[in-house]
Amino acid sequence: MRIAIASDHAAVALKDVLVPWLEAAGHAVEDLGTHGTASVDYPDYGEAVAGALADGRVERGIALCGSGIGIAIAANRNPACRCAQVSEPLSARLARTHNDANAIAIGARLVGEEMAKACITAFLDADFEGGRHQHRVDKLSRKEFA
Repeated sequence: MRIAIASDHAAVALKDVLVPWLEAAGHAVEDLGTHGTASVDYPDYGEAVAGALADGRVERGIALCGSGIGIAIAANRNPACRCAQVSEPLSARLARTHNDANAIAIGARLVGEEMAKACITAFLDADFEGGRHQHRVDKLSRKEFA
């Protein structure tokens, strides 16, 4: 799978663990930064993940910041992105199966490396169920939300 990943300075250490782990699992990973611990603005990195999804370069996105909240809000400003903040595998799986999320956000200050990996695995292994969920997801893409 083609995956975009980005983080702010608070989550760069987690990103640096996740990128090789994802690549070792056979995924093509586009690392959108940041690449150091100097303070940066999380909206720029949420926007980058959403942009990679919107232009079709990737199929899934992973957005990381200190809490996972700000970067999720930023990513969701792009109507092509449905980013769910997750902190455990069940919410990551449900984000895919019920909400057709194409990105997840994780807070590096709240979630450890192994839990982050478990969330990502659950997210990437799940498929959207469609059916009763489809019309709800369709509403998320209406112009009124853009």
